Amino acid sequence: MSTPKPTESAATPADPAPVDTRDALEVLESEAKEWDKDAEIDRILKAFRLNAYAVLGLKPGAPESDIKNLYRKKSLLIHPDKTKNPLAPDAFDRLKKAQTELMDEKHRARLDEAIADARMLLMREMKLTVDSEELKTPEFEKKWDEKTVFVLVENEQRRRRQMKAQLQEEGREQRKQEEELEQRKKKRQHEEDWEKTRDQRIDSWRQFQKGKNGEPEKKKKKKLKPIG
Repeated sequence: MSTPKPTESAATPADPAPVDTRDALEVLESEAKEWDKDAEIDRILKAFRLNAYAVLGLKPGAPESDIKNLYRKKSLLIHPDKTKNPLAPDAFDRLKKAQTELMDEKHRARLDEAIADARMLLMREMKLTVDSEELKTPEFEKKWDEKTVFVLVENEQRRRRQMKAQLQEEGREQRKQEEELEQRKKKRQHEEDWEKTRDQRIDSWRQFQKGKNGEPEKKKKKKLKPIG
């Protein structure tokens, strides 16, 4: 019995073409970058704006080089031209303001002093010393941030009160100067008016004297002596 010839096997399907995942990866990377931008914008807007270190995300006392480098990095990340987030312009302005304040020596010195004052106040309240282990804990860092907010708010309120008092004083001084100027103007006008009527007053006086001298002298009445 003859063995059957083997039939031709069906053609094996070709291996599927490799899927190009580059586009998908680019989409994922783009979404991740947008998420990073949104997260940074949200962080900046939630940071306490009177503390420039907090706005930039720096520890107090950071060197000037760190301020410049971090500002450059974050400003490129959240620049309004590079993100569709509608809050980007506001966040970018706050970031720029914080960097400007920290690069100003006087403003930075006042901020450093306020932060140091907050630390000392907190240590006094908690009865801690410079050697206390609690100073290194996250709990102390959190309380220090809260106390810093308190001190900076008080300083800002004091500054505004002083500014208001100064403006009021300047306003009073300005009104005083304006009143003095008005008095001088009135006096000068009075002198000018007096000078303008000088000839008229002289003529009037001469006419008066002339009329007085031309009058006939009135005879004095003799007093009658009583009879008796």
